[in-house]
Amino acid sequence: QVVLRESGGGSVQAGGSLRLSCVAVGYTDSRLCMGWFRKVPGKEREAVANITSDGASNYADFSEGRFTISQDTARNTLDLQMNTLKPEDTAMYNCAADSCDFVRNFVRYRTWGQGTQVTVSS
Repeated sequence: QVVLRESGGGSVQAGGSLRLSCVAVGYTDSRLCMGWFRKVPGKEREAVANITSDGASNYADFSEGRFTISQDTARNTLDLQMNTLKPEDTAMYNCAADSCDFVRNFVRYRTWGQGTQVTVSS
């Protein structure tokens, strides 16, 4: 069974930076595809960034240019470097993962982490 463990959240002032990390423990199958999502109470969960099976990075409009996603496929880790943070980036950030075959076919992830809170003050 795969378990995702996130770390790196916290509180920063607007304009600051944070680096989130996620490690997938217990995965030994084919290539793992991973992504970051965020959720604000009362709003829908939204995708932040993800890495596809061929290694391409996809970003949401709000994260493009400010956030950088990176994956170490050998260690099954996924990082999200967040720069120039804004108060509207305040959310619970969750890491998600699944086999790339599943993600390609169903465009979703079955395994989710507990989340790490990011709070940006103005």
